[in-house]
Amino acid sequence: MSDAPRQRTTFLGLLPLPERNAVADALRTETIGGLVLLAAAVVALIWANTPWSHVYEQIRDFHFGIPALGLDLSVGHWTADGLLAVFFLVAGIELKRELVVGELRTPATAALPVIAAICGMVVPAGVYLVTTFSGGGTAQGWAVPMATDIAFALAVLAVLSTHLPAALRAFLLTLAVVDDLGAILIIAIFFTSDLNYWALGGAFAGLGVFYALQRFRVRGWWWYVPLGIAIWALMYNGGVHATVAGVAMGLILRTTRDKGEDSTPAERTSHLLHPVSAGVAVPLFALFAAGVSVSAAALGEVFTRPEPLGVVLGLVVGKTVGIFAGTYLAARFTRARLNPDLEWADVFSLAVLAGIGFTVALLVGELAFTDPADAERIKAAVLVGSLMASGLAALLIKRRNAVYRRLYEEETRDDDADGIPDIYQRAGSAPGSARTER
Repeated sequence: MSDAPRQRTTFLGLLPLPERNAVADALRTETIGGLVLLAAAVVALIWANTPWSHVYEQIRDFHFGIPALGLDLSVGHWTADGLLAVFFLVAGIELKRELVVGELRTPATAALPVIAAICGMVVPAGVYLVTTFSGGGTAQGWAVPMATDIAFALAVLAVLSTHLPAALRAFLLTLAVVDDLGAILIIAIFFTSDLNYWALGGAFAGLGVFYALQRFRVRGWWWYVPLGIAIWALMYNGGVHATVAGVAMGLILRTTRDKGEDSTPAERTSHLLHPVSAGVAVPLFALFAAGVSVSAAALGEVFTRPEPLGVVLGLVVGKTVGIFAGTYLAARFTRARLNPDLEWADVFSLAVLAGIGFTVALLVGELAFTDPADAERIKAAVLVGSLMASGLAALLIKRRNAVYRRLYEEETRDDDADGIPDIYQRAGSAPGSARTER
């Protein structure tokens, strides 16, 4: 038996070039979508607090659809149940890619971000429960502060004009992907209405057909679009939140290329729908979900009522403590060595930034609180908590931006203009690279 010391891996080191390119493509779209999302949220807040707020409410509550199919929904519900299904479809594709070819494909590389993400969900829920229990509130909003909004977080980074290294951005993206999976499971398990087993059976049968079409390499949007709409409608009528249908189809789509294939079905679908999700679906949801009163009385209730206070503390304190502590302990347990160009303060800044919970947090808040007044207070709490996390993260990240700029420039320098950053052509010489050490 060999007595060689156990290998150490570098945490937040240089990403492999294919992974770096995939992450850069995903984050580029998310950043643009995040800026549109930010603008939509601002418009919603301003509109809902003007003399024309009744127009906003009339549009949000206007019903249309096909009543015979159980699809007579308000504009607000169409954006939450319909458009967000596109968002979760893209999230399902991203999760499948991470599981098959990304950071989550092997236990060794998945350990740190998965543990960090799980701690970043459990601790905020715990903070919420402790806060509401101490204040005599209800536990029904425990899941609201659990999810990170990657688009909103990237929009904050874009506004700050930071140069966060690719490894830090990839870690944030992986956290958000695992968060999305957790949110999907929570929505599917805890936020279901009266179940219609015939409709659910039809939805699962449709997913079986979807899988078979993928298995037998059937191509053509005319097969998948009508089938996807049918699965979504059946899932909605089955009593399970319709966004679950989106992530299920995303997980089924094939992510590995056949011989001679230029792109996989998952890549083609993501390329087509990612801009729609980031630039249309999520901003429209935000437009009709973020319109809450920001009067002094309403903001005062955020800090005086236990449920909204639990959401704020869960996002700002729970997310930070959970992600940072989970990452630090996991790194120590797995003997991972932090990139020597970075500090644990950088991980802490990222944990604070992950406290921005917007899209999924608003969705879960609407599902958890059926009383409109309670739902409005929770929405306000999500906005306040996300704003506080954004401000604190901005201070922490800007403090280290000179270091990030140097690392970013080193990662992207291409003096020979061959399309490959020079750092990837200096074998074994890259500082903080992802190689292992003995």
